[in-house]
Amino acid sequence: MTIINLDELKTAFADIETITDPHQVAKLSQDYHTFSPVLVPKLAGKVGDIVVRPTNEQEVIKVAATCAKYRLPITVRGAGTGNYGQCVPLHGGVILDMTRLQRIVWTKPGVARVEAGVKLAALDKKAREIGWELRMVPSTYRTATIAGFIAGGSGGIGSIQYGLLGDRGNILALRVVTLEDEPRVIELRGDDVQKVNHAWGINGIITEVEIPLGAAYPWAEVIVTFDDFMAAAKFGQALGNADGMIKKLIAVFASPIPQYFSALTEYLPQGVHSALLIVAEPSLELLPGLIQQYGGQITYQKPAQEASKGVNLGEFTWNHTTLHARTIDPAITYLQSMFPSDVKTSLELIEHMYHYFGDEVMMHLEFIRVNGAVTPAALQLVRYTKEERLNEIIHYHQQQGVAIANPHTYIIEEGGRKVINPEQLKFKDMVDPYGLMNPGKSKAIKFKTPLG
Repeated sequence: MTIINLDELKTAFADIETITDPHQVAKLSQDYHTFSPVLVPKLAGKVGDIVVRPTNEQEVIKVAATCAKYRLPITVRGAGTGNYGQCVPLHGGVILDMTRLQRIVWTKPGVARVEAGVKLAALDKKAREIGWELRMVPSTYRTATIAGFIAGGSGGIGSIQYGLLGDRGNILALRVVTLEDEPRVIELRGDDVQKVNHAWGINGIITEVEIPLGAAYPWAEVIVTFDDFMAAAKFGQALGNADGMIKKLIAVFASPIPQYFSALTEYLPQGVHSALLIVAEPSLELLPGLIQQYGGQITYQKPAQEASKGVNLGEFTWNHTTLHARTIDPAITYLQSMFPSDVKTSLELIEHMYHYFGDEVMMHLEFIRVNGAVTPAALQLVRYTKEERLNEIIHYHQQQGVAIANPHTYIIEEGGRKVINPEQLKFKDMVDPYGLMNPGKSKAIKFKTPLG
C-alpha cells in the first residue's frame, strides 16, 4: 500500500470532487470480479485511498500531474461493470472516477464523439434521434460508460453484425491524457487506437472517444425453444449465416440455464433449451421457416415499438446470464470461450463439451462475427467446486482446441491474451514512464514507487 497524505492530496485536488469516506472509497474500488470465486480472496481488502471525480479534461490533467508528481498509483474507473478485477487497485492510491465526463460532443450520420463517462444507453438514445445507433454494446449498457467499454470490453450485443470492438473501423479515435510530470493530450486515430483499446486502463486516461454508428433498425425480440440443444445451436449458426437477415443478438442456452431467467419463466417451460434473439423487424417474416427447419417453437415475440418497455432480452445474455444464475445459485461461476471458426468443427466441439461435462458446465453460446465468419463464442456457466477442478475444465477445453479467455485472473497475460501487444507496451513506456496506471495487473510492467 502506498503511503498517502490525504490532507495534502485534497489540497492538490482543490476544486475537484474528492471522496475519502472509507465505505464509499471501498465501494468504488470494486467491480464484478465477485463472479469469480478465485478472484474474491485474491482481491479481498484491496482498496484505494481516495476517489477523485473530475468533470472535464483540464481537471483530468491536474489529477494526472499530481499523481506523477507524488508517484501515486492511479486506477481509472467507469461504472465498474467489468468482471476481471481491473477496477480493483492492488497498491491503493487514487481511484479516478470518470463518470462525470458526460458531454456528447457531437453526433453526425454514421459517427459520434463523446466524453469518456457518457453512458452507452444515453449515447444510443441520442444517436437514434438522427436515425443511427451504437454498433455494439455490452449487456450492462444501461450503466456502462463508453471509455470503460473500450478499455475493458471486447464485444457484445451487435457483434453478430459488426464483429468485435477491436476490429478495424469499430473505434475511430481516442483522446488520451498521459501520466507524465507534464501531462500531454494525445489524439489517436485509425489503427493507432489499438495502442489503448482493450488495455485495461494501463495506457493513459481516455477522455474522449469517437466511434462509428450503425443504421438504427426497428428491433424485435423473440424467444425460441427447442427440445434438443444441438438443434438450438445449429439454428443459431444458421441464423447467423443468413446474411440477408439483420440480427443484433443470437444467444443460445442449454437447459437448465433458462430456468434462471425468473422474469421469463412463462415463456420457458421446464427442461427446454432456448434461443434469445433480437432481429430487425423486416427480417421477422423469414424467421418462422428457419425455426421450423430446426424443430423450434416461438414462445415470445415483442415488436420494436414495445422494445423499450418492460423486460429487455439483451439483459439476459452475455454476462448478464451469469448474474441471473448467481442470483439463484451463488456457487455458479463462468468461463469465456471461443470455438473454432470452421462451422463443422465448432459444432462438433460444442456437442462434445455439452455431453462431456453435462450440468457441471452449462452451455451458453453467443454468436458473433470474427474475421468475417459467424463463430460461436461461449460464456458457459460452471458449477464451482474448487480451483483445481476449474483449472482442469479450462485445460480440457484448450486441449480440444477451444480458446479460453480466463476470467479468473487479474493478470492480463494470464487472461485473454498470453502476451501484451508490443505496440501497447511501447506506448505505455511513453505515456506512463513511472508505471503508475493500474499497477500489478501485468507481468511485463513494473510499478516504480517513490522509493524505486
